[in-house]
Parts: sequence; C-alpha cells; structure tokens
Amino acid sequence: MKFAYTIVYVSDVAASLAFFERAFGLARRFLHEGGDYGELETGATTLSFASHATARGNLGRDYVAADRSDQPLGMEIGLVTDDVGASCDRAVQAGATLLTPPTVKPWGQTVAYVRCPDGTLVELCTAIG
Repeated sequence: MKFAYTIVYVSDVAASLAFFERAFGLARRFLHEGGDYGELETGATTLSFASHATARGNLGRDYVAADRSDQPLGMEIGLVTDDVGASCDRAVQAGATLLTPPTVKPWGQTVAYVRCPDGTLVELCTAIG
C-alpha cells in the first residue's frame, strides 16, 4: 500500500484550487467539468479538493466542515519550502490567516501555520535534516 491522496472537502472546489495556486504556487492538474472535484500537482502524492455535496454523497453522512468551524480541524496539510517567511507572506497576501508566525523549532526546522479561506490548516516548513 502507498499514500496517494489527501482530499479536502470544501464549499467551492475552483476557489480552493485558485487559492492554493496563488498562495503556494502549486499547479492545477485539473478541475472536473462538473466543478465538484479537482487536483493540484504536489509531487508523489496528490492534493485534491471535493465539494461538500460530493463528500457527503460518498460518505453517506455529514461531517464537520472546516469552513464552518471556528477552530481549525485536527489535521493539517504540510508544505515544505526553503523560505517559510516569504511563503507565509505570500499566503497571507492571497487571503490566508496567519495562525503561528515562522518559528525555529529545537530540532532546527522552521515552521509556521496558516488557515486558508476554505478552513484548511496548512503548515509551512523547512525540510527536516
């Protein structure tokens, strides 16, 4: 088995794709013609977005929608960058909310957290080692 996808459930798939393109420089792989599913190029795994309607239909039940929660959900998307400060600035200028500014951890990694307009929590960090 191998890790292949992270699928984030959002209100507006096209808007989330466009935000991630602007904020993090990720390239769009595709947006399904119906607009309910899309993917970004991220390397070995795929970062995908699906509409709440599609997700609820697949799950057969409801869930906590990140954009409707005052608090970030208990998961994050981690993006590695050489310049966490500049990446944070770019994300905030694109519409993200800065939750934790760049901080150097005891093990030497620089880490920051932003929350996207769709509610997704993103860690921006330098590589470990």
